[in-house]
Amino acid sequence: MKTIKTNTISDIMKPLLCTGALFFCLSTHAQYGVNDGQWASYAGDSGSTKYSALDQINAENFDQLALAWRWRSLDGDLNFDDVDQEVSFGRMQGTPLMIDGTLYMITSLNQVAAIDAVSGQTLWHFNPEVYRSGTPVGALGFHQRAVAYWSDGDEQRILVSTNDGFVYSLKLEDGSVDTNFANGRVDLTDGIPRAIRDELDYLGSQPLGSVSPPIVVGDILVVSQITSNRPRFKERPPLWIRGYNIRTGETAWTFHTIPLEGEFGNDTWEDDSWRTAGNGGVWSMMSADLELGYVYLPMEAATDDFYGGHRPGDNLFSESIVALDARTGERVWHFQTVHHGVWDFDNPAAPNLMDINVDGRTIKALAQVTKQGFTYVLDRVTGEPVWPINELPVPQNGLPGERLSPTQPFPSKPPAFARQGMYVDYLVDFTPEIRAEAEEILSDYTYGPLFTPPSETVNGGNRGTIILPGAGGGANWTGAGVDPQSGILYVPSSDSPNAPLMTTLDPSESNFNYLRLSNQAIRGPRGLPILKPPYATITAIDMNKGEILWQKANGNDYGPVTNHPDLVDVDLPPLGGGGRQAVLVTATLLIHAQTTLDGAVLVARDKMTGEELKTIPLPSNGGGAPMTYSVNGKQYIALSVLSNPVPELLVFALP
Repeated sequence: MKTIKTNTISDIMKPLLCTGALFFCLSTHAQYGVNDGQWASYAGDSGSTKYSALDQINAENFDQLALAWRWRSLDGDLNFDDVDQEVSFGRMQGTPLMIDGTLYMITSLNQVAAIDAVSGQTLWHFNPEVYRSGTPVGALGFHQRAVAYWSDGDEQRILVSTNDGFVYSLKLEDGSVDTNFANGRVDLTDGIPRAIRDELDYLGSQPLGSVSPPIVVGDILVVSQITSNRPRFKERPPLWIRGYNIRTGETAWTFHTIPLEGEFGNDTWEDDSWRTAGNGGVWSMMSADLELGYVYLPMEAATDDFYGGHRPGDNLFSESIVALDARTGERVWHFQTVHHGVWDFDNPAAPNLMDINVDGRTIKALAQVTKQGFTYVLDRVTGEPVWPINELPVPQNGLPGERLSPTQPFPSKPPAFARQGMYVDYLVDFTPEIRAEAEEILSDYTYGPLFTPPSETVNGGNRGTIILPGAGGGANWTGAGVDPQSGILYVPSSDSPNAPLMTTLDPSESNFNYLRLSNQAIRGPRGLPILKPPYATITAIDMNKGEILWQKANGNDYGPVTNHPDLVDVDLPPLGGGGRQAVLVTATLLIHAQTTLDGAVLVARDKMTGEELKTIPLPSNGGGAPMTYSVNGKQYIALSVLSNPVPELLVFALP
C-alpha cells in the first residue's frame, strides 16, 4: 500500500528531495476541447469549453454507469479544537484536474489532494490551513473551485490560490511547496491599497481572498481575487489582476482594474472616485487563448453593487470583458457589458472560446454569458461584436445622488436565454385566483424592464425594486459549455428575482448615501414562487446563426409547486426545479446533475434536441462541475457532491 504524504503550511521551509517529473504535453489548440482523455484545466481546456471528445459513454449505455470509487473530502479528518471560529466545509464546489492518471482535487478548506484516477487512493495532500486566518472573504463560507496546472516538459506544478489570499506552487510528484516560488507563497494583499491583513472588516473576514482558480498562460500565472461585496464603507481594496512568473513567483505585471490617474479609463471615474472605489475585479474563472497569448477577464461590479452615487461615470473596467496580453499585462481590448452598474450584474463565468462560421466567415469568437440573460459574442482577437450590440435607452429614476447611464448595451443576437425585467405576464398563473394574489403582491414593489434601477425601501410603502434576473442570475459561475464540432453553446440558467433592501444608516455605521442591507427574495401567493415556471432551464444556442436551437426546463417537478394542496387538480407544465448545475459536453452527450423530489440524479441529454435520455442516481446534490477523463482506454465521469456531513467526489464508469 502506498503511503499518503501530507503537506501543510508549516512544511514550506523543509528541505525537498526531488524525485523527477513526469512529462505531459498540453494541446496548443486550447479552445477546441479535450481530445486526449486528460483534463488539465478547470473546464477541460483554457478556452472553458467543458468539452471532451471521449465517446465510450453514450446514450445507449449511460444508465449502466456504476460507481467506480468515491472519495471522502479530507476536510472531515481535521480537528478544529484549537481554531477560534466555527469551521464549515460542506460547500465543496471543486472540479478535479486529471493529468497522466492522477486527479488533483481541491476541497472546501482548500486542501489539495492527488488521487489515483483508477483506484481513488489518496497519494499526497497539502493543507494550507486557511481556517486559521479567520472568516473567509464575503458571506459564502469556505470554498474553492479548482487548481491550475503548469509544465515546461521537465518540471510540473500544481498552482492554488486560497480563501485567505495566498498563492502556492506545489510540486506534482509529492505535493511539497516549491520554495523558489516567492520563498514559498505569494501574498495577494501585497501592494493592494486598503488591503491590510490585520484589519478585518465588519463581518470579521480577511481583506482579500480567492474562490476560483488562477490560469496558466505560458510561464505566467494570472491570478484574480475577491473582497467583500457587502461593504459598509465606500473605501475598499481595488481588485487588481496580476501575472506572476511561475518559476520565481515574482510579479511580472499588474493590471489596474480601476485605472489609476493618467491611465486609460480613469476619466470614467468622475469626482476622483477611483481613489476610494474598490471591488471591480474577477471572482469567477478566467479563459485564455494560448495561441494568441491572451487572457480574458470577466469583470465584476465595483463598490457598491446596488448604489453608484459615490462613483459617477461609466466606471471602467467594472462589469466588462477585458482581453490582456498575458506576457505583458497590457490591455488589448475591452467591452463593457454594463455601464455604471447598480444591479450586481457581474460577469459571472469564464468566457467561452470557440471558432464559429457566420455567413461563410470563420471567426475566432468569445461568448460571455451573463447574469442578465444575455450572451455577448465578440471577436476574441479584436473585441469587435460578431453581431450588432445596440446602445438602447433604459429607465432613469434612480436613488437620490445617482447618475445612471442613459443607455445600456443590448445584443441583437443571440436572443436572451432568461426572462428580463419584471412584468405582470411573468406572474404565477396556475389559477385565476393565484394570479390575482400575485398581482396584489407585485403592487407593493417597483418593477419594470431590464435595468430598472433600485429604489429606496420604505416601511409600510414601497418594498423596493424587483430585479429579474436577480443578483444570482440568469447565468452564474457554472457558466456554459461548448460543442466545438457543432458550434452549439449550452447555457444553464435560473430565474430568481430579488429586491435589494436599500436604506440609509447612521454615519458611524456607513458612509454610503444608500446601502443594500440584504437581497430580499420575492415571496409569491400561498407559498408559491412569484413567477410562472420554468424556474431553471438549459438553452442550446446555435452560435453560427446566433439563434436558440432549443430551451428545456431543467426537471419536471419542483417541491413548493408539485406538492401544493391547491394544485392537486391542475395540469402542471415542466417546472424546472432541477437547479442550475454546470454542464459537461462530450462527443455523444450533454451531461449535468439535477435535483428531483426523488433525489439527485446525473442526467444525459441529446445534444441536438435537449431531450432527457437517461439518468443515474446520486447520493446528494451536485457541488462542482462534472468532468470526464480516460485511463487505459476506460472513460470515467467525476463529480463532487454535497454529501452530509462530509462532501465527496464520486467517479463513475461502465462495468
